[in-house]
Amino acid sequence: MALEKAIISNIDTGEDIEVLFNPKEYVIEKKTPWTEMQVFGLDSPPVQFTMGERKRLTMELFFDTSEEKTDVREHTGKMEELMLVNAQEHRPPVLRFSWGNLSFDCVLEDLVQRYTLFRDDGTPLRAILKTVFKEYATAATQLSTTRRESADHTKRLVVREGESISSIAAREYNDPGKWRVIAQANGIEDPENIKPGSLVELPPLY
Repeated sequence: MALEKAIISNIDTGEDIEVLFNPKEYVIEKKTPWTEMQVFGLDSPPVQFTMGERKRLTMELFFDTSEEKTDVREHTGKMEELMLVNAQEHRPPVLRFSWGNLSFDCVLEDLVQRYTLFRDDGTPLRAILKTVFKEYATAATQLSTTRRESADHTKRLVVREGESISSIAAREYNDPGKWRVIAQANGIEDPENIKPGSLVELPPLY
């Protein structure tokens, strides 16, 4: 059975780059940050989820042309081109890193090139590329795959700076007109005058 090579596909152009040597390892990172709210008088600040961060796929790619004695930059240059702005799209290309059952839609966000072997004339023959690919997904794709429902159970949250009852209703219930439900459940008489840091309950919708 032939060795399956990792492939970096340029989704914009349909071109594929086959790595010379598969990576020895790769690392996938995902962070979900929570924002601390400034509420005076508490021993520890309450936290609130805002939005997640994109996954990161990091690895080192090895390129070697010492047997052929050709310039290894013929290969590494293709990687560098993946960070250049596409004249038609006005952005660097969207990519897909594929290897085995790993398929990762991404952009190349960081590239460090280290050359370690040279011909007598200085032409590089060997390179190690440290790469950081960042997950790529459009808002439409995420909305179509993420299940978003109106609340079916009571939840609590801390009001953020600049928020109103109607904006909370729009975010949580997908309907700003549901502000009355929140106001009634929390005994809020003036929905336009709610202080940041206030704790409010979001009742279920039936």
